Amino acid sequence: MRQLWGRPLATVILFCCLALLSWPVLGGTGALLLLSVLLLALLLHHIRNLSELYRWLNEPGIENVPSGDGVWGDVFYQVLRLMKRQQRSEARLSFALQRFQRAGAALPEAVVLLDESDAIEWCNPKAAQYFSLDLQRDRGQQITYFVRHPQFVRYLAEPRPSEPLTLHVAVGHSDYTLSIQLVPYGDRQRLLLGRDVTRWEKLEITRRDFVANVSHELRTPLTVVRGFLETLEDMQQPDPEMTRRSLRLMAEQAMRMTHLVEDLLTLSRLESTHTVLREEDVNVPEMLKSLTQDANALSAGRHRVRMNIACNDWLKGSSDELRSAFGNLVSNAIRYTPEGGEIELRWEHADGQLVFAVRDTGIGIEPQHIDRLTERFYRVDKSRSRETGGTGLGLAIVKHVLNRHQARLEISSDPGRGSTFSAVFPDTRRLAPRATQARPADAAAQRLKA
Repeated sequence: MRQLWGRPLATVILFCCLALLSWPVLGGTGALLLLSVLLLALLLHHIRNLSELYRWLNEPGIENVPSGDGVWGDVFYQVLRLMKRQQRSEARLSFALQRFQRAGAALPEAVVLLDESDAIEWCNPKAAQYFSLDLQRDRGQQITYFVRHPQFVRYLAEPRPSEPLTLHVAVGHSDYTLSIQLVPYGDRQRLLLGRDVTRWEKLEITRRDFVANVSHELRTPLTVVRGFLETLEDMQQPDPEMTRRSLRLMAEQAMRMTHLVEDLLTLSRLESTHTVLREEDVNVPEMLKSLTQDANALSAGRHRVRMNIACNDWLKGSSDELRSAFGNLVSNAIRYTPEGGEIELRWEHADGQLVFAVRDTGIGIEPQHIDRLTERFYRVDKSRSRETGGTGLGLAIVKHVLNRHQARLEISSDPGRGSTFSAVFPDTRRLAPRATQARPADAAAQRLKA
């Protein structure tokens, strides 16, 4: 402040000294007139610089800073420094805001900033998607104008909600299940967070259904076994025929439970992310011959089983898993084909893809059931499936095995006339036929020809 006041005061003192020195020459009137002229010139100088400062403040800019002299040069320089400092501060704040907005936009959860009256201050794209918001249009509007669920309104009115709110919202043709939570921050402001838990809710429903289905599947054989045990225990005189029949039926039910547990363990292993697919060269034509023999044994002459090997290509994959999947398709065809029907096992290369297909002339499947056939424990005819010894997990196992081999299951069916289940593999898994070691009988025949 001393420097700012010192230079103008020194100028005024200098003008007074000049007027005093001119007094002997110009007289008193002339000296006062000279002092007045000098002070007027100083006043005009300050008015001009004030006008320049006012014009610059109206249109501030580093490029049009006035070129003042004297104390005004210092004033303009200080204002210029303040302007540069403010621009740097604004740039840092703008960069920080952009980083915050980019981070908020990248979040997988919905984020809405609410003021003390629950009006929208900012939202990220996920929030705009879930709540049908437009930030430019809806800024300053109440959040309850867009989310009108009564439970959400009550949740918003709670002073300090502790538990998240589960909310079902419909956006276009999609339905979402959101976990909503309010987080207080700042001066009576709140942060509205929304997380999509649709997948987890479906998994929870699947888990509950799975536990219920497993319990139901185990309850029947356990009830049968328990009933026969109580019958044998209550018998006063042993009845050999009754005992043999009870033991046979209990063995069947125990085998049914064993198959169920084995299929559950297989599904668990296939679904585990830690189970690595052990790939090898799989001789599918040879596997088809073995599956045909198994099909004849399972059918026990009740069906005509045909084999059609249209190509000799091999597959890159897990031999055990593929045999399990193909075996499930074959056993299902035998179970659901009436006596005297026909079952065909086919291996071919069609449209640049490898196809293992099982065609039967069985009871067929209604169209509304086809999309759900690979669900666990889903049965079109529950009583028939249990009678034939099915666990309801076969096609679920097939689906997981094919997914691990980048393949897909295609199902076509004509009710009353039969079905075709096709495992379609990408051409990337096709291998050229390998030379196989001759079986002993073939080797002996070759030696006899020689």
